[in-house]
Amino acid sequence: MPTHTATRGQPSARHPMVQSLISFLEHEPQPMIVLDPAYNIVAANLAYQRQFGSAERSFIGEKCYRISHHYDVPCDQAGEHCPMKRAQELRGPDRVLHIHHTPRGPEHVAVELRPIFDEAGVITAYVERLEVVRSAAARPSDEGLVGCSPAFSQALEALRRVAPSTLPVLLLGESGTGKELFARAVHEASGRAAGPFVVVDCSGLTETLFESELFGHEKGAFTGATSRKPGLVETAQGGTLFLDEIGDVPLAMQVKLLRLIESGTYRRVGSVDTHHAAFRLVAATHKPLERMMAHGEFRQDLYYRISAFPIVLPPLRGRPEDIALLVHSFLRRAGAGRRRLTVDDDALAQLQRHPWPGNVRELRNVLERAALFADDGVIRAGHLPAAPAAPDPGRNRHAPGATLAEVVPGFSGTRKELAARLGVSERTLYRRLKEEGLS
Repeated sequence: MPTHTATRGQPSARHPMVQSLISFLEHEPQPMIVLDPAYNIVAANLAYQRQFGSAERSFIGEKCYRISHHYDVPCDQAGEHCPMKRAQELRGPDRVLHIHHTPRGPEHVAVELRPIFDEAGVITAYVERLEVVRSAAARPSDEGLVGCSPAFSQALEALRRVAPSTLPVLLLGESGTGKELFARAVHEASGRAAGPFVVVDCSGLTETLFESELFGHEKGAFTGATSRKPGLVETAQGGTLFLDEIGDVPLAMQVKLLRLIESGTYRRVGSVDTHHAAFRLVAATHKPLERMMAHGEFRQDLYYRISAFPIVLPPLRGRPEDIALLVHSFLRRAGAGRRRLTVDDDALAQLQRHPWPGNVRELRNVLERAALFADDGVIRAGHLPAAPAAPDPGRNRHAPGATLAEVVPGFSGTRKELAARLGVSERTLYRRLKEEGLS
């Protein structure tokens, strides 16, 4: 099937260089499109048509931001990162993670955009390569990471950048923010995805037990060692080793862990033989490792080995746009194979007001408890724990939750300042302004 090109006479689509590029793209397995400098889609290869096309609407000649985001203006004017604007400024490629509207609904899409220059050095077109991110969902999902907020997308974009490399990753964040799910997503997006993903829970392990669990032991190495046991390092060969709560590793064991990471070798407890390890390291903690270093509770050299690429995972209160999405995802999972569970509007509003100190884990536990009381399959406000005290309405008339009709008429700042005042992203503010017909 030939590549579709514009029929509305865009000059850039008829440029010989662009025509050659269009022919080349048809042989690319990944979805790709050609854009002119005015944001118009002038061509799309077959892979793009299959993944993002629609039988009801032709996207050739349309603005890219209308097709992908349903915006009326370019992404940067709607509070998003616009790769075309950035590529124009850099005169080079740009990458970004966006949420696109697709025939399947909203999806995380990794976008790489490259400018094409003519003989005079003028940008005549852009080539955009798109890849749907499978490790996270932007709509209710039966498994894995779920989110669409700017804070979640920022962490996901960092994950996407580091996953193909071999750098150690350090996941930082409060307890319950989903560090193990992020670690698994790093593994699944890496070159070691076909290998094992091995979790080591570092919390609560004594020095002796930690060494035996990590490195394994020989028969007779200590009382109760009745046979040789392979350690988790050996189990993780060819895959990813996830050290959860690495801040709890005993200080005496940290030097042996450092030796493992630096040399790639280890010894079983009770053995003098050296074994070689081959794994990708991902570590996580909710503890302040830098403060622990200052107090001599965590080795500085180990910290710098494991923190080559730190990713801060946002608390749930920092991603309020995701609460409804997470609620519907958890209810789908809880009702899998059994009765269908839903939540009414009052209960959902109460869940969205809660500060969630226990983060996503607390939200899941609250929903699992509430489901036990939902005899008809509907979770209501009365099934939930007592709501937090309501804020004083006179304390901040521009606080999150205030209606735009109340705030906009008396506000004289920029849209960015208004978004910060309301506690929402610029993208969310743009959407709400559009929905309410405000400027």
